[in-house]
Amino acid sequence: MPATQRATELAIVAARAASDLKAEEIIALDVSEQLVLTDVFLIASASNERQVVAIVDAVEEAMHKAGAKALRREGKSEARWVLIDFGDVVVHVQHSEDRVYYALERLWKDCPVVELPADVHGTPADADLADGEAGGQE
Repeated sequence: MPATQRATELAIVAARAASDLKAEEIIALDVSEQLVLTDVFLIASASNERQVVAIVDAVEEAMHKAGAKALRREGKSEARWVLIDFGDVVVHVQHSEDRVYYALERLWKDCPVVELPADVHGTPADADLADGEAGGQE
């Protein structure tokens, strides 16, 4: 069974909050077929530890306003990879270097991607568009 509508809506709330703080490579994966405890992983990157913390704070505030309570949080003191468990949605905010090293997308490559709205910047589609624009200028 695919991710619930509520999980998808919450993933979008978290993605928008991360996007507003200039998170990079934002992607949502429907892990509901593989995991019993959650429906969606939202993964985002930041270029430094301060930005990781800022994104985490913004996501927690936005999710709280949407009625979602963080059940568990790990890694905030190190600010390299912060995991926030909201039940139906688990948000991973990683330093860009850790994102490459741990490659969560590769681990969950068989999971469908949850489409995020166009106003969420920092998605892989944005990177493709930027590459295409840069390629057209050469």
